[in-house]
Amino acid sequence: MTMPVMEPDLDREMLKSWAKTVDEGPFSSLCWGERIAFDNPESLTLLGALGALGAWTERVRLVTTVVIPQLHDPVMLAKQLATGDVLSGGRLTVGIGVGGRHEDYQAVGADPATQTMRQMAERVEIMKRVWAGEKITDSTLPVGPPPVQPGGPPLQVGTLGPKAVRSAASWAEGIAGTTLDLDLDKQNDLFDVARDAWREAGNEEPHLATSFWFAIGDGDAPREQVHRHLLRYMNWIPSEFVDAMAPTTGFAGTAEELRAVLEGFAGIGTDEVHLIPTSSDIGQVRRAAEVVADFA
Repeated sequence: MTMPVMEPDLDREMLKSWAKTVDEGPFSSLCWGERIAFDNPESLTLLGALGALGAWTERVRLVTTVVIPQLHDPVMLAKQLATGDVLSGGRLTVGIGVGGRHEDYQAVGADPATQTMRQMAERVEIMKRVWAGEKITDSTLPVGPPPVQPGGPPLQVGTLGPKAVRSAASWAEGIAGTTLDLDLDKQNDLFDVARDAWREAGNEEPHLATSFWFAIGDGDAPREQVHRHLLRYMNWIPSEFVDAMAPTTGFAGTAEELRAVLEGFAGIGTDEVHLIPTSSDIGQVRRAAEVVADFA
Protein backbone atom coordinates (compact mmCIF):
# COMPACT_ATOMS: atom_id res chain seq x y z
CA MET A 1 0.00 0.00 0.00
CA THR A 2 1.28 3.44 -0.95
CA MET A 3 0.97 6.43 1.38
CA PRO A 4 -1.39 9.18 0.13
CA VAL A 5 1.50 11.64 -0.16
CA MET A 6 0.21 13.21 -3.38
CA GLU A 7 -3.15 14.12 -1.85
CA PRO A 8 -3.95 17.64 -0.53
CA ASP A 9 -4.29 18.77 3.10
CA LEU A 10 -2.07 16.14 4.70
CA ASP A 11 -1.12 16.35 8.35
CA ARG A 12 0.78 14.30 10.89
CA GLU A 13 -2.21 12.43 12.27
CA MET A 14 -3.48 11.41 8.86
CA LEU A 15 -0.07 10.11 7.77
CA LYS A 16 0.48 8.34 11.07
CA SER A 17 -2.96 6.70 10.89
CA TRP A 18 -2.27 5.44 7.37
CA ALA A 19 1.14 4.06 8.31
CA LYS A 20 -0.16 2.24 11.37
CA THR A 21 -3.17 0.84 9.54
CA VAL A 22 -0.98 -0.53 6.75
CA ASP A 23 1.45 -1.96 9.30
CA GLU A 24 -1.37 -3.81 11.04
CA GLY A 25 -1.64 -5.96 7.93
CA PRO A 26 -2.01 -7.80 5.74
CA PHE A 27 0.06 -5.62 3.40
CA SER A 28 3.67 -6.61 2.75
CA SER A 29 5.10 -3.14 2.11
CA LEU A 30 4.45 0.54 2.76
CA CYS A 31 5.43 2.71 -0.20
CA TRP A 32 5.75 6.39 -0.99
CA GLY A 33 7.06 8.43 -3.90
CA GLU A 34 9.17 11.50 -4.55
CA ARG A 35 8.35 14.76 -6.26
CA ILE A 36 9.99 18.14 -5.77
CA ALA A 37 7.84 20.74 -7.55
CA PHE A 38 4.67 19.60 -5.79
CA ASP A 39 3.20 20.02 -2.30
CA ASN A 40 3.94 16.45 -1.15
CA PRO A 41 6.09 15.64 1.92
CA GLU A 42 9.83 15.33 1.21
CA SER A 43 10.56 11.66 0.66
CA LEU A 44 13.65 11.15 2.81
CA THR A 45 12.37 13.26 5.68
CA LEU A 46 9.27 11.06 5.73
CA LEU A 47 11.57 8.07 6.12
CA GLY A 48 13.52 9.64 8.97
CA ALA A 49 13.40 9.58 12.72
CA LEU A 50 10.95 11.66 14.71
CA GLY A 51 7.36 10.67 14.08
CA ALA A 52 7.91 9.21 10.61
CA LEU A 53 7.42 5.95 8.80
CA GLY A 54 10.27 4.02 10.38
CA ALA A 55 9.03 4.96 13.85
CA TRP A 56 5.32 4.46 13.15
CA THR A 57 5.69 0.91 11.83
CA GLU A 58 7.22 -2.34 13.03
CA ARG A 59 6.42 -5.01 10.45
CA VAL A 60 6.05 -3.90 6.83
CA ARG A 61 8.94 -3.24 4.51
CA LEU A 62 9.36 0.42 3.62
CA VAL A 63 9.69 0.99 -0.12
CA THR A 64 10.55 4.25 -1.87
CA THR A 65 8.69 4.31 -5.21
CA VAL A 66 10.77 6.02 -6.38
CA VAL A 67 13.70 8.16 -5.28
CA ILE A 68 15.57 9.93 -8.09
CA PRO A 69 19.34 9.82 -7.37
CA GLN A 70 20.12 12.63 -9.80
CA LEU A 71 18.19 15.05 -7.56
CA HIS A 72 20.52 14.32 -4.64
CA ASP A 73 24.21 14.21 -3.82
CA PRO A 74 24.87 10.45 -4.01
CA VAL A 75 27.02 10.32 -0.87
CA MET A 76 24.44 12.19 1.18
CA LEU A 77 21.65 10.09 -0.33
CA ALA A 78 23.51 6.92 0.65
CA LYS A 79 23.91 8.25 4.19
CA GLN A 80 20.23 9.20 4.44
CA LEU A 81 19.05 5.83 3.17
CA ALA A 82 21.44 3.96 5.44
CA THR A 83 20.06 5.97 8.35
CA GLY A 84 16.55 5.00 7.29
CA ASP A 85 17.63 1.36 7.14
CA VAL A 86 18.99 1.59 10.68
CA LEU A 87 15.90 3.34 12.05
CA SER A 88 13.58 0.80 10.46
CA GLY A 89 15.59 -2.19 11.64
CA GLY A 90 16.63 -3.23 8.14
CA ARG A 91 13.18 -2.99 6.55
CA LEU A 92 14.06 -0.55 3.75
CA THR A 93 13.84 -1.27 0.02
CA VAL A 94 14.88 1.55 -2.32
CA GLY A 95 13.01 1.93 -5.57
CA ILE A 96 14.88 4.35 -7.80
CA GLY A 97 14.27 5.85 -11.21
CA VAL A 98 15.20 8.72 -13.47
CA GLY A 99 11.86 10.50 -13.03
CA GLY A 100 9.59 11.90 -15.66
CA ARG A 101 9.59 15.65 -14.98
CA HIS A 102 12.27 18.19 -15.87
CA GLU A 103 10.68 20.63 -13.42
CA ASP A 104 11.82 18.49 -10.47
CA TYR A 105 15.40 18.60 -11.75
CA GLN A 106 15.23 22.35 -12.28
CA ALA A 107 13.70 22.95 -8.84
CA VAL A 108 16.84 21.64 -7.10
CA GLY A 109 19.36 22.89 -9.67
CA ALA A 110 19.99 19.44 -11.14
CA ASP A 111 20.88 19.14 -14.80
CA PRO A 112 18.02 17.58 -16.84
CA ALA A 113 20.72 16.17 -19.12
CA THR A 114 21.53 13.70 -16.32
CA GLN A 115 18.03 12.19 -16.60
CA THR A 116 19.44 8.96 -18.03
CA MET A 117 19.91 5.39 -16.85
CA ARG A 118 23.69 5.72 -17.23
CA GLN A 119 23.82 8.74 -14.93
CA MET A 120 21.61 6.94 -12.42
CA ALA A 121 23.83 3.84 -12.53
CA GLU A 122 26.91 5.98 -11.80
CA ARG A 123 25.25 7.30 -8.66
CA VAL A 124 24.16 3.82 -7.64
CA GLU A 125 27.79 2.70 -7.82
CA ILE A 126 28.80 5.50 -5.44
CA MET A 127 25.97 4.66 -3.05
CA LYS A 128 26.95 0.99 -2.98
CA ARG A 129 30.56 1.91 -2.25
CA VAL A 130 29.40 4.02 0.70
CA TRP A 131 27.25 1.15 2.00
CA ALA A 132 30.20 -1.22 1.62
CA GLY A 133 32.22 0.98 4.00
CA GLU A 134 34.69 2.23 1.41
CA LYS A 135 36.39 5.55 2.01
CA ILE A 136 35.42 7.60 -1.00
CA THR A 137 36.45 10.95 0.47
CA ASP A 138 39.51 12.26 2.33
CA SER A 139 37.68 11.97 5.65
CA THR A 140 39.20 10.11 8.58
CA LEU A 141 36.37 7.57 8.63
CA PRO A 142 34.06 6.19 5.94
CA VAL A 143 30.63 7.76 5.55
CA GLY A 144 28.23 6.02 7.93
CA PRO A 145 26.15 4.71 9.48
CA PRO A 146 26.53 1.24 8.03
CA PRO A 147 23.16 -0.07 6.89
CA VAL A 148 21.60 -2.98 8.74
CA GLN A 149 21.20 -4.96 5.53
CA PRO A 150 24.62 -6.13 4.27
CA GLY A 151 25.58 -4.18 1.18
CA GLY A 152 22.77 -1.72 1.73
CA PRO A 153 19.03 -1.76 1.12
CA PRO A 154 17.88 -3.79 -1.88
CA LEU A 155 17.43 -1.67 -5.00
CA GLN A 156 14.53 -1.92 -7.41
CA VAL A 157 14.42 -0.02 -10.68
CA GLY A 158 11.26 1.93 -11.34
CA THR A 159 10.56 1.80 -15.05
CA LEU A 160 8.02 1.15 -17.78
CA GLY A 161 10.42 0.17 -20.55
CA PRO A 162 12.45 -2.92 -21.49
CA LYS A 163 15.64 -1.00 -22.29
CA ALA A 164 15.79 0.46 -18.78
CA VAL A 165 15.05 -2.94 -17.26
CA ARG A 166 17.95 -4.55 -19.15
CA SER A 167 20.37 -1.81 -18.13
CA ALA A 168 19.55 -2.30 -14.44
CA ALA A 169 20.13 -6.05 -14.32
CA SER A 170 23.72 -5.62 -13.15
CA TRP A 171 22.89 -3.59 -10.03
CA ALA A 172 19.19 -3.93 -9.12
CA GLU A 173 17.49 -6.78 -7.30
CA GLY A 174 14.25 -6.32 -9.15
CA ILE A 175 11.83 -3.93 -10.79
CA ALA A 176 9.15 -1.68 -9.33
CA GLY A 177 7.24 -0.58 -12.38
CA THR A 178 3.84 0.92 -13.06
CA THR A 179 0.99 -0.29 -15.20
CA LEU A 180 -1.45 2.33 -16.42
CA ASP A 181 -4.00 0.09 -18.13
CA LEU A 182 -3.62 -3.15 -16.10
CA ASP A 183 -2.72 -5.08 -19.27
CA LEU A 184 -1.45 -8.45 -18.05
CA ASP A 185 0.11 -9.45 -21.36
CA LYS A 186 2.21 -6.28 -21.57
CA GLN A 187 3.21 -6.62 -17.93
CA ASN A 188 4.23 -10.24 -18.40
CA ASP A 189 6.29 -9.28 -21.47
CA LEU A 190 8.20 -6.77 -19.32
CA PHE A 191 8.66 -9.38 -16.59
CA ASP A 192 10.07 -11.79 -19.19
CA VAL A 193 12.57 -9.11 -20.23
CA ALA A 194 13.62 -8.80 -16.59
CA ARG A 195 13.87 -12.55 -16.08
CA ASP A 196 16.05 -12.93 -19.17
CA ALA A 197 18.24 -9.91 -18.32
CA TRP A 198 18.86 -11.05 -14.75
CA ARG A 199 19.69 -14.56 -15.97
CA GLU A 200 22.14 -13.22 -18.56
CA ALA A 201 23.78 -11.09 -15.85
CA GLY A 202 24.25 -14.20 -13.71
CA ASN A 203 21.95 -12.93 -10.97
CA GLU A 204 19.15 -14.52 -9.01
CA GLU A 205 15.58 -14.22 -10.23
CA PRO A 206 14.44 -10.57 -10.04
CA HIS A 207 11.81 -9.37 -7.59
CA LEU A 208 8.90 -8.45 -9.86
CA ALA A 209 6.69 -5.63 -8.63
CA THR A 210 4.29 -3.31 -10.36
CA SER A 211 1.85 -0.65 -9.22
CA PHE A 212 -1.37 1.03 -10.21
CA TRP A 213 -3.78 3.69 -8.99
CA PHE A 214 -6.92 2.37 -7.35
CA ALA A 215 -10.30 3.41 -6.01
CA ILE A 216 -12.79 0.98 -4.44
CA GLY A 217 -16.53 1.59 -4.49
CA ASP A 218 -19.75 1.18 -6.39
CA GLY A 219 -21.09 2.88 -9.47
CA ASP A 220 -19.30 5.83 -11.07
CA ALA A 221 -17.73 7.18 -7.88
CA PRO A 222 -14.47 5.18 -8.02
CA ARG A 223 -13.71 6.22 -11.61
CA GLU A 224 -14.50 9.84 -10.78
CA GLN A 225 -12.10 9.60 -7.82
CA VAL A 226 -9.30 8.29 -10.02
CA HIS A 227 -9.99 11.06 -12.54
CA ARG A 228 -9.78 13.79 -9.88
CA HIS A 229 -6.53 12.38 -8.56
CA LEU A 230 -4.94 12.18 -12.00
CA LEU A 231 -5.86 15.78 -12.77
CA ARG A 232 -4.12 16.87 -9.57
CA TYR A 233 -1.10 14.57 -9.80
CA MET A 234 -0.45 14.90 -13.53
CA ASN A 235 -0.45 18.67 -13.38
CA TRP A 236 2.38 18.87 -15.92
CA ILE A 237 0.14 17.36 -18.61
CA PRO A 238 -2.61 19.36 -20.37
CA SER A 239 -5.91 18.53 -18.69
CA GLU A 240 -7.53 17.40 -21.93
CA PHE A 241 -4.92 14.64 -22.25
CA VAL A 242 -5.55 13.55 -18.66
CA ASP A 243 -9.29 13.55 -19.36
CA ALA A 244 -8.68 11.26 -22.33
CA MET A 245 -6.59 8.73 -20.40
CA ALA A 246 -8.57 8.76 -17.14
CA PRO A 247 -11.32 6.31 -18.21
CA THR A 248 -8.80 3.48 -18.72
CA THR A 249 -6.06 4.33 -16.22
CA GLY A 250 -5.72 2.41 -12.98
CA PHE A 251 -8.37 0.38 -11.18
CA ALA A 252 -11.84 1.68 -10.33
CA GLY A 253 -14.43 -0.80 -9.13
CA THR A 254 -15.65 -3.05 -6.37
CA ALA A 255 -13.65 -5.10 -3.91
CA GLU A 256 -14.54 -8.27 -5.81
CA GLU A 257 -13.30 -6.76 -9.04
CA LEU A 258 -10.02 -5.76 -7.37
CA ARG A 259 -9.61 -9.31 -6.11
CA ALA A 260 -9.94 -10.59 -9.68
CA VAL A 261 -7.34 -8.09 -10.91
CA LEU A 262 -4.86 -9.13 -8.22
CA GLU A 263 -5.44 -12.79 -9.05
CA GLY A 264 -4.55 -11.98 -12.64
CA PHE A 265 -1.27 -10.37 -11.61
CA ALA A 266 -0.49 -13.29 -9.32
CA GLY A 267 -1.06 -15.60 -12.28
CA ILE A 268 1.79 -14.03 -14.28
CA GLY A 269 4.25 -14.34 -11.39
CA THR A 270 4.02 -10.87 -9.89
CA ASP A 271 5.79 -10.89 -6.53
CA GLU A 272 4.19 -7.70 -5.28
CA VAL A 273 1.62 -5.12 -6.36
CA HIS A 274 1.95 -1.62 -4.93
CA LEU A 275 -1.52 -0.11 -4.71
CA ILE A 276 -1.52 3.68 -5.15
CA PRO A 277 -4.41 5.48 -3.45
CA THR A 278 -6.37 8.19 -5.19
CA SER A 279 -7.82 9.56 -1.96
CA SER A 280 -6.65 10.16 1.59
CA ASP A 281 -9.76 8.34 2.89
CA ILE A 282 -8.38 5.62 5.15
CA GLY A 283 -11.49 3.62 4.46
CA GLN A 284 -9.94 2.80 1.09
CA VAL A 285 -7.00 1.15 2.89
CA ARG A 286 -9.31 -0.92 5.06
CA ARG A 287 -11.39 -2.08 2.10
CA ALA A 288 -8.23 -2.99 0.19
CA ALA A 289 -6.94 -4.85 3.27
CA GLU A 290 -9.97 -7.13 3.18
CA VAL A 291 -9.11 -8.03 -0.42
CA VAL A 292 -5.37 -8.43 0.18
CA ALA A 293 -6.00 -10.71 3.16
CA ASP A 294 -7.00 -13.42 0.68
CA PHE A 295 -3.45 -13.40 -0.70
CA ALA A 296 -1.57 -13.20 2.62
